[in-house]
Amino acid sequence: MDWKDDKDEEDQVERDELRAKLGDDGQSVDDRMLKWFRFDHLPWHLQEVSRRFFDVAIWICETLKSGPERTVALRKLLEAKDAAVRATVYPGD
Repeated sequence: MDWKDDKDEEDQVERDELRAKLGDDGQSVDDRMLKWFRFDHLPWHLQEVSRRFFDVAIWICETLKSGPERTVALRKLLEAKDAAVRATVYPGD
């Protein structure tokens, strides 16, 4: 196993811990929005794209105070994630 594999395993553990936060119990609207950033159901090449947006969404929820502007930030990030995934599936369209 090389350094990249070690880093991937560390990242996976961190993402698994963050995924545990995706449940609906007692979470704000923003936190419930995190379910739309999941990527484990996607094919590997799309996971690579979507994973980056998941990480930013988690950062937003952990760093910024809950409120209307945080919700807007998550919605716009979701729109960007969807566009990036579509651009990967249909490059140049």
